[in-house]
Amino acid sequence: MAKSIRSKWKRKCRAIKRERYGKKELERLKKTLGIKDESGISKDIAMKDCEQIITFTTAEEINKKQEEPKDIMDVSELDDLKKKFNPKTLRNESGAYPVWVHPRKIKKGKGKKQKSKKNKGNVGKRKNKS
Repeated sequence: MAKSIRSKWKRKCRAIKRERYGKKELERLKKTLGIKDESGISKDIAMKDCEQIITFTTAEEINKKQEEPKDIMDVSELDDLKKKFNPKTLRNESGAYPVWVHPRKIKKGKGKKQKSKKNKGNVGKRKNKS
């Protein structure tokens, strides 16, 4: 797919934009690094000076960092999380709901709690008809 005249035209336009924005981005980068003055005059700075400002990383180094195992939480930290959060009421020990709980779910849970209180009060007052 994507062989229509319109898509070819769009790809051509995007290529032109990339080229134009690439130049602007390079100028902005030079300005932020101090290679270019605000007046637009570029300073002659050797690449060695840029190495002090910029840290270069290769693709291999990035891949190694991604492959390294991330910090694993201790068992004690997991126990603390379990103690603080009640999955039935969705509340923590202070009675507040976590940020990820949707307000609709909170409202629904409050309605269930009120119904159960109402039913518990009526259970003792019922009379047997036998």
